[in-house]
Amino acid sequence: MGFKIFSKEFWNEEYVEQYIGKLLRYGVILACTITSFGGIIYIIQSKGKMPDYSSVPSGEEFSGVAHYLREISTILPRVLDFDGAAIIQLGVLVLIATPIIRVAFSAVSFLIEKDYMYVAITLIVLAIILANMILGIH
Repeated sequence: MGFKIFSKEFWNEEYVEQYIGKLLRYGVILACTITSFGGIIYIIQSKGKMPDYSSVPSGEEFSGVAHYLREISTILPRVLDFDGAAIIQLGVLVLIATPIIRVAFSAVSFLIEKDYMYVAITLIVLAIILANMILGIH
């Protein structure tokens, strides 16, 4: 498959399906690898201590994860510091990004094929996904 990236042969429907399959497969494998690595680092950093789940709930509101694990801009610097929780969160981000990249790849594929109706539909789907992520629209 030594096709040029903008040639019609490269964007042949059969090849595009193979590329999309590989994209999804490798994205999930990468996310699992990152998350597993982060889990190992997290266990090492916490010295294997497990939280005590035997206590009765106190009725407090669940606060979720630490604030620095909620935004990409604060996760990435902590990944570079080998923070196990941040590495796990990066794995989750890669897992979330994988199908989004697949939708964007499909839009480019439809554009190369000059199938403008599917380009429009795919871009609308991509815009909805990104708007929900960025703006938190439900």
